[in-house]
Amino acid sequence: MFNNKILLITGGTGSFGNAVLNRFLQTDHFREIRIFSRDEKKQDDMRNRLKNEKLKFYIGDVRDYASIEKAMRGVDYVFHAAALKQVPSCEFFPIEATKTNVLGTQNVIDAAVANKVAKVICLSTDKAAYPINAMGISKALMEKVAIAASRNVIDNNTTICLTRYGNVMASRGSVIPLFLRQIKENAAITITDPKMTRFLMSLDDAVELVLFAFEHGKQGDLFVNKAPAGTINDLAMALKKICNADTEIKVIGTRHGEKLYETLCTREEMAKAEDMGEFYRIPADNRNLNYNQYFSEGEVDVSSVQDYHSHNTTQLGVEGMINLLSKLPLIKKEVFGDTSAAHHIE
Repeated sequence: MFNNKILLITGGTGSFGNAVLNRFLQTDHFREIRIFSRDEKKQDDMRNRLKNEKLKFYIGDVRDYASIEKAMRGVDYVFHAAALKQVPSCEFFPIEATKTNVLGTQNVIDAAVANKVAKVICLSTDKAAYPINAMGISKALMEKVAIAASRNVIDNNTTICLTRYGNVMASRGSVIPLFLRQIKENAAITITDPKMTRFLMSLDDAVELVLFAFEHGKQGDLFVNKAPAGTINDLAMALKKICNADTEIKVIGTRHGEKLYETLCTREEMAKAEDMGEFYRIPADNRNLNYNQYFSEGEVDVSSVQDYHSHNTTQLGVEGMINLLSKLPLIKKEVFGDTSAAHHIE
């Protein structure tokens, strides 16, 4: 499926892009992988670190259709990972989140369809389900943009699918690097609400989800992986034990736009979700603009199912967290001094 093909990764210098490259550059898959992003320094760092002739670098911005269209020429597959994803930043600059996450996604899809790309996988977040912050709202609208586009692809030349996943452990902006730094500096570990739960997954899990969607996705499908979760307090306790530290834990209160728990699938989605083992497939809502289908025909099943969220999934506890965290390259490197651990992604 991937042999002799060209892959484009938008936002390719980020956490997800690095994880994909770690996977594919060790195989014969793809004759060319294009990295599309705005940051020339990150591209130069990646070029010098990986030194791989398969990699081609394109400076551009998903907000600029012309730049993404040029990078899309001749491409077979697209992983669309470019996004503004920091909750506080998006709260203060919601129009910027909209430009990148919503309009940028439309540009990526339009360029892919224009160039007859075979498949586009758009990456979303659990914050898009019942969103309460600007980042989640922009990602929820991104999902709607992708699903709407999937309905209108002429001759089905381009298949458009989505994945939605929770917090990626040790990725840029996540709490694990922050907690580690606080422990090393002998400062208090700052948590917002000890009862707050989050889904926990590795970058490899995120890549597996995207590859599963790539292999099984049909037009407009959304894929979600079944992930364990845990409380923020248990996460802090687990890191203290791993580091053998006696650091104080300080509760600072919930920040702007934070939820008590995250939802990966709404109950409306769960009512039509297909259980595929480690994943859920949620088919697109392909009703047309006949309003009777929205207001006259309800769905009885919706009333009898629950959301799939971080409060009702498998809870790891402190020991489970320790087991999971100990496998992370960042923990191996920073705590156990394993210099052979994979490059930490900033």
